Amino acid sequence: MTLRLAFMGSPTFALPALEALLQAGHEIACVYSQPPRPAGRGKQDRPTPVHAFAAERGFEVRTPKSLKKAEEQEAFAALKLDAAIVVAYGLILPKAILEAPKLGAFNLHGSLLPRWRGAAPIQRAIMAGDEITGVQVMRMEEGLDTGPVLATATTPITPEDNTSTLHDRLATLGAALLLEALAKVENGTTVETPQSEVGVTYAHKITPAEARVDWTKPAREIDCMIRGLAPHPGAWFDLGGARIKALHARAEAGEGEAGMVLDDALLIACGSGAVRLLTVQREGRGPLAAEAFLRGNPVASGTRLA
Repeated sequence: MTLRLAFMGSPTFALPALEALLQAGHEIACVYSQPPRPAGRGKQDRPTPVHAFAAERGFEVRTPKSLKKAEEQEAFAALKLDAAIVVAYGLILPKAILEAPKLGAFNLHGSLLPRWRGAAPIQRAIMAGDEITGVQVMRMEEGLDTGPVLATATTPITPEDNTSTLHDRLATLGAALLLEALAKVENGTTVETPQSEVGVTYAHKITPAEARVDWTKPAREIDCMIRGLAPHPGAWFDLGGARIKALHARAEAGEGEAGMVLDDALLIACGSGAVRLLTVQREGRGPLAAEAFLRGNPVASGTRLA
């Protein structure tokens, strides 16, 4: 059965889901995405990845700044949808929007709810040292990621994962899961499980202030932070007045004053243990393996990082 859908998403995380819906033969009546924003050196308005993908394929794309106005809600209702599919859209959906589609609105979320409700679930899961995460499809309610869960797929978070690798894996898992959930919604066999009231956490947006490395923290925590912030915005530290991003690291044995370089290959002492920096990036330049970086920027043992 073909469903008439509105797809509401913005970043690259949403693209596999949209592609899967199209390949499955569902009708995309309209695509909603965040408005274009200035980007790049020229600060020209740039559409979101979902907007660009949909426009190239001839779909109607709407980019309202809010869905609270009556005219936006009337235009949405006029689509006469079977369902709305939301994947990292970035706007609050008012009650009138949620209730307009015949079958409801469904969200694909990148965590195991109720853990990491909110905007940055993938980053927060890695930064917190979680060993497992996943994707879930839920029926949307007016609360922030509070609706009942229809389907779940899980994946381990490995010591080598960063936000980029986990993002891509979850996006692929989520696309398949969404099709499975929609099929059950179509034939009325879905089971909707209310979220637990225990274990609720919020994945707040990453702020610039928390991207600076605090070397007094344990090595394990710093390693998780570096991986959770890679590749963007990147955990950073100060080296001789220059801002250096740490994009890949590994926790190792080592002792010393927090922030002290312990050898000539970027082993840095932490509050407990040490981390070895494997990939770094000087501000305004590209990422480099530690060996290549050190050839042009030697950092001697005993140097103190801030």
